[in-house]
Amino acid sequence: MTSTSPHPDSGTPQRFPVVIVGAGPAGLTVGNILRAASVDCLVLETETRPFIEQRPRAGVIEEWAVRGLQRRGLADRLLERAQRHTECEFRFAGERYRFEYAQLTGVHHWIYPQQLLVTDLVREYADVRGGAVRFGVRDVELHDVDTDDPSVSYTDPETGRREVVRCEFVAGCDGARGVTRNAVPAGRAHISRSDYGIGWLALLAQAPPSSDCVLFGMHPRGFAGHMPRSADVTRYYLECPPGDDPENWSHDRVWTELQQRLGATGALPLTEGRLIEKRVLDMHNYVVEPMVFGRLFLAGDAAHLTAPIAAKGMNLALHDAFLLADALIAYLTKADTTGLDGYSAACLGRVWDYQEFSHWLSEVYHGTSSGDPYRAGTTLARLRRIFGSPTAALAFAEQYLGKNAEY
Repeated sequence: MTSTSPHPDSGTPQRFPVVIVGAGPAGLTVGNILRAASVDCLVLETETRPFIEQRPRAGVIEEWAVRGLQRRGLADRLLERAQRHTECEFRFAGERYRFEYAQLTGVHHWIYPQQLLVTDLVREYADVRGGAVRFGVRDVELHDVDTDDPSVSYTDPETGRREVVRCEFVAGCDGARGVTRNAVPAGRAHISRSDYGIGWLALLAQAPPSSDCVLFGMHPRGFAGHMPRSADVTRYYLECPPGDDPENWSHDRVWTELQQRLGATGALPLTEGRLIEKRVLDMHNYVVEPMVFGRLFLAGDAAHLTAPIAAKGMNLALHDAFLLADALIAYLTKADTTGLDGYSAACLGRVWDYQEFSHWLSEVYHGTSSGDPYRAGTTLARLRRIFGSPTAALAFAEQYLGKNAEY
């Protein structure tokens, strides 16, 4: 929440030019870029370091994002360990259709689980570049973000004492459920939202991938997805009712549905294994406009959420982080306001492009299971067009890869 009240029980306030709330990909990338430019900052994170280094999330990173990390000295371990993917496979109407997007575009994907990227970024920020970070903080509050004298307060987990940090800017990188979105002054934000009315059962299986690429299964029983994560762990998704209880999905039920929905002529059965994660995601998107409120700059899921339908969320977070960090450095070292003034508009171009693609792709994934013969028929027509028209295939590949000449 935003407040102008005093900070009880606090000692002498700390001071940093930038306070970053949230130690995810966006926050840690901003912090690393600032430290490389000798700009002091403080990262505040409500979870522990071991927790964020083990939390499974996204895994697909677009090539432009990896190149952006590489230019900033943040991709060495990623490039050593990540899998390079050049094609994917669609399965529908009982058949397999390989889609060789790298051959069409010269661009590929990297597969690198988010927790590994976060581990790399934490190590670089805290251990190598000497960045200040506080883990496990509680009751984070933002104060006076609509003035030239903002501050952030939090409860220290070791002492139980309220601490205050005065700063020039706050970077809100704490995700969809964080505090920074709630610090936006009332009436200053326009939130656009789209609910798909479906759920995905997100699964991690302790089983080697059953294919060398991502698989998308469009089936009358529902969508299914197969995403390799490592040599012995695979991410799976199953379409399910929104709000479904993961406990409704036993081991046998999960694998029966996956085998059926991803089955196709000539395809080997999936390699089954123990399920080490089960959670239901209700598919929805939102966009907060603008992404700037006084001295508060939102980035990543705090500003916009893209359902995992198109695997875009972590990429958007990195795009925001590159733009925000560069803009903060320009202002704090050269008094150049150009980047900060144009930050929101620069981010939202890519955000809305990815939102549109996610919306379009959702219809492709879920049309055959909608129970509506018309939607099922048009979905199959879209899929056949991708595999029958080089022009349609190239257009799809460029959106799938985030390849747009204007970005």
